[in-house]
Amino acid sequence: MAATLSLTGPPDLDLSSASDLSVSSRSSNRSLRVAEKERKKKKAEDPFVLALKYFSDVEAGTPVNGNDEVERNMVLVEKLAYSKGLSPEAISIMLEFAMSLRMGTSLCARVLKCLIPATLVPQEAVVRAVVWLSVGKIPVSTQILFIKWVLTVFDMIDAKDQLRAVYGFIFNFVTEENLCPFICHLLYLLTRKESVRVFRVRKLLELQSRLGRQPFLLSLLSLYKVFCPEMVMLSIPSRIKSGFRNHNMPWKSALIAVQKGAGPHVAAGISPASTTIKTNPRKRKRCHLELPVMTSVVSKEAQTEPSSCGKVVPLVQLHSFAQLLENMHRIELPAQMGSLLGSSLALQYLDCVQDESALLRLNFWLGYALHEEFLFCGDRGASQNSQEALPFLDRLLSTQHFLQEGFSCSEAFLYKFLNVWDGSLLRPQILGLLSNIPVVPSAQIRQLLFEPLMQLFFTSSLFFKCGLMECLNNMLLKWLTWHSVYALEDDLDISLNSHTSINMTLSGFKDSVMELVDFVGRLASLGLQLEGCHSLLLSFVLDFYETVCDMFMKYGLPLVVMPPPGVFYPALFATDPVSVDRLAYIMHRYKVNFTSAKSQEELTKQAFHISRQMVREFNHYIIVMVNCLWNSKMFQLDMGLSLGEDLLLKSKVPQYWASFDLVHHPAFMSYAVDFHHRQNENKMVPASKRYTSNQCATS
Repeated sequence: MAATLSLTGPPDLDLSSASDLSVSSRSSNRSLRVAEKERKKKKAEDPFVLALKYFSDVEAGTPVNGNDEVERNMVLVEKLAYSKGLSPEAISIMLEFAMSLRMGTSLCARVLKCLIPATLVPQEAVVRAVVWLSVGKIPVSTQILFIKWVLTVFDMIDAKDQLRAVYGFIFNFVTEENLCPFICHLLYLLTRKESVRVFRVRKLLELQSRLGRQPFLLSLLSLYKVFCPEMVMLSIPSRIKSGFRNHNMPWKSALIAVQKGAGPHVAAGISPASTTIKTNPRKRKRCHLELPVMTSVVSKEAQTEPSSCGKVVPLVQLHSFAQLLENMHRIELPAQMGSLLGSSLALQYLDCVQDESALLRLNFWLGYALHEEFLFCGDRGASQNSQEALPFLDRLLSTQHFLQEGFSCSEAFLYKFLNVWDGSLLRPQILGLLSNIPVVPSAQIRQLLFEPLMQLFFTSSLFFKCGLMECLNNMLLKWLTWHSVYALEDDLDISLNSHTSINMTLSGFKDSVMELVDFVGRLASLGLQLEGCHSLLLSFVLDFYETVCDMFMKYGLPLVVMPPPGVFYPALFATDPVSVDRLAYIMHRYKVNFTSAKSQEELTKQAFHISRQMVREFNHYIIVMVNCLWNSKMFQLDMGLSLGEDLLLKSKVPQYWASFDLVHHPAFMSYAVDFHHRQNENKMVPASKRYTSNQCATS
């Protein structure tokens, strides 16, 4: 019986526990359903949701004047937009409402100005809005405002494939004279190689003949020429004035506030109900110095399709160098070109492929960021957020060092920034960018570089002078390296990126190098006088002339430039032995270069023209060094140092003519004292001990 009870007990327990579990699960599901209903009820009662529903369902032709409901809902949308930003769904609803003109044109501009995205902008909404442009009822000013908004939020659009699909539709608006600058800017961002067609090139050339050589037309044509040079026969200058202006003034401060969570602080400066937003473009805070996240151009749905995956591979999907090599010619660049700076694989791609369109787009993004955040900021803009600028410029420098070339946009930025720079803000980074500048033609180098640098040099500290000398030395090294690698027999292409190449002859390159060396000679001579021949500054100056003295032997440049007297004599009479030793080494290398040039001239029977003045200066310096250090014939009449005999006698220096020989030179005084100390120590040791020690050493 007990056995029976024991056998029948467990099944009853299992049934009861199962029933308890089912009851608990039903109760939990019921609670979840109740919570979901409450959430939906609260959401349905949310005033903002009701406002969106109103704009989504409002009928066409509804009057605006005297309509309190539309005003109340509009204020709710604006309040949330300027404080937290609008969700993608809200952006779609409000953009569709504005561009469809259901309530006329009076609210259209107001709605566009409050379209501040919190995260992303749906591509489908932008495409539908672009289609509404062809209706013909939207005022031109509103059309321009819409294109400006698209340009502002372009990097926040979740994908670009559908926008590129309507490239031809967008291109048709270039014939509208008022829209043309903004349409060209949008086309510049959307253009790919397959977008370039002969009829489009002809249309742009017709517009140029009618409107003149406008920068926005030249910029778009230059991109077309990069993709298809055989279609664009127009000669486009290597340096084009910035073709596209900053069009994001109505939204930028609000976007910054939303992204940084400081919406209420700017709400006072932005009137939601007004048609103009009061922002000062010269006093904006920096927001471009953070590198964007790499995202794909195509939408996620398109990436999953086999046909699209067989054509292109988004760069964001590659995670190793092996994958990069396998898909080298099928790579789709990211939507935001600035993200390339933060990816080592992207830099490898740029270095291997030399994609001119990618470099052109990257230059455009970098140029905008540098100009906007350094040149167009307020008085406190650059120094206030230097902690943000420091990693950005460090990343830019590391990218340039990796690619072994500078960006043309940073070159153009530096030419303007040097005129307003105080010499202390981000000094290592600015000098690092300056050293990467390609060769500047001799006719322009004085105005672009020498004049602002000279003002900074004479008004700054010793450490700035040393940093500038190091920067100019690195600049000369890069110029000479480019010459030794890329120089041809008659022509010279200094720049590594061909879309901004500077073609100059060998004589033009020599003129630029001569200008740079002469400029550094003047700076060094006056700087050493101002700083009392400081040994630190003299060390950096001698570094520069160690590069100059070997220009022929190391880099194959048929040019010899001697240091000026303001550098030679301070080094010869320096109080530290290192400077005198380095000067002797520099003069030795000059002799080797002169001898090698003469022997090469005899072998090849090609004239290597060295100025007789340079030979005279070299011989004069050698005579001075030998008479001073070796022959003890200082202050001779033929040495170039004219001191009166009576003045030398008044100095009461015995044997003044031997004051700077190897024994009495102030730089070697410590060695002479050390030698005498050791001689005295040897004299104090008895002869027997010296003999014993020598005998032990011999054994």
